[in-house]
Amino acid sequence: MANIAELFSQRNVLDYVNNRQAPALLGETLFPARKVQGLEFDILKAGTRIPTIASVHAFDTEAEIASRVASRSAQELAFIKRKIQLKEKDLIALRNPRTAEEQRFLEQEVYNDVYSMVSSVNARVEKMRMEVLSDGKVTLDENGLDLVVDYGVPDDHKATVDFALPSTDVIGLLTDWSAALDTPPTRILTSTKVRNAILKNAGIKAYFKDAGLLPTPGALNQIMEQFGLPTIATYDAKYYKEDANGKLIKERYFPEHKLVMFGSENPGESIFGVTPEESRLLSGGSKDYSVGNVIAMVYESNLDPVGTWTKAAGTALPSFPEADNVFQATVLAEA
Repeated sequence: MANIAELFSQRNVLDYVNNRQAPALLGETLFPARKVQGLEFDILKAGTRIPTIASVHAFDTEAEIASRVASRSAQELAFIKRKIQLKEKDLIALRNPRTAEEQRFLEQEVYNDVYSMVSSVNARVEKMRMEVLSDGKVTLDENGLDLVVDYGVPDDHKATVDFALPSTDVIGLLTDWSAALDTPPTRILTSTKVRNAILKNAGIKAYFKDAGLLPTPGALNQIMEQFGLPTIATYDAKYYKEDANGKLIKERYFPEHKLVMFGSENPGESIFGVTPEESRLLSGGSKDYSVGNVIAMVYESNLDPVGTWTKAAGTALPSFPEADNVFQATVLAEA
């Protein structure tokens, strides 16, 4: 009879998580991961990138003392976790497989649960990244939490307009927003819906006509470059959120009505910390476990009913040192 603890040992599960390649999310590129040994990290703001000019002094006088433009504040990482139960019938089948093929199939089903739970944690981190990039805030309002982490994007780096109106001067607005930043932006991120609204704009269509171009995303980026503006990229990836009744609701990582302009620097990092599960594992004295950003496990609990669970957990929060160097706009009415 197969032993669950042996089939899905902590080492085997961690090796599976570390070796399985998942499709990369955009936020993982914009906010590279960094792990810290704790639950708090300093939120740093790099401040403006333009220099503060030094003043001329007479010889033998003390130099002018500079003030630090950057700021910092401490923030606790968000604890993210999710689990799924291996049903009693599946547990019996796994312990008493009829064939080797059936055992491999059932084992793979459990590892698929491991992958699904890890993906759930990573999805929550991606949602936070896109919240920061599009709105400058992270809202943690589930499971009794009521917290907003505000990264302090300047008010004059935010705007609300309607690109769906024919009279909207899209190029003029983008030019003004670009000029509002101390460092010229090199990237624009938005949704396909916003890009389509831009393509339908009367002024943009006139540019296409004058240039003899078809109204395509590629041609739009040609026009953007002619005006010295960043090209437009879109991000429309989605995830499911389970409500209190178990119903799955499809939602977006990046808001469909938003547009953000930013520079060539990574906007921030994805800060991961140590979970209680990892702390307990390593407190046993073993140092040869390789725990990544998200820890996963298969464990048994409860006598009635018999419970075997697959669980993933992580502590994470984005940093956003480039908060002063982005422009965040609401450009369509929120659906």
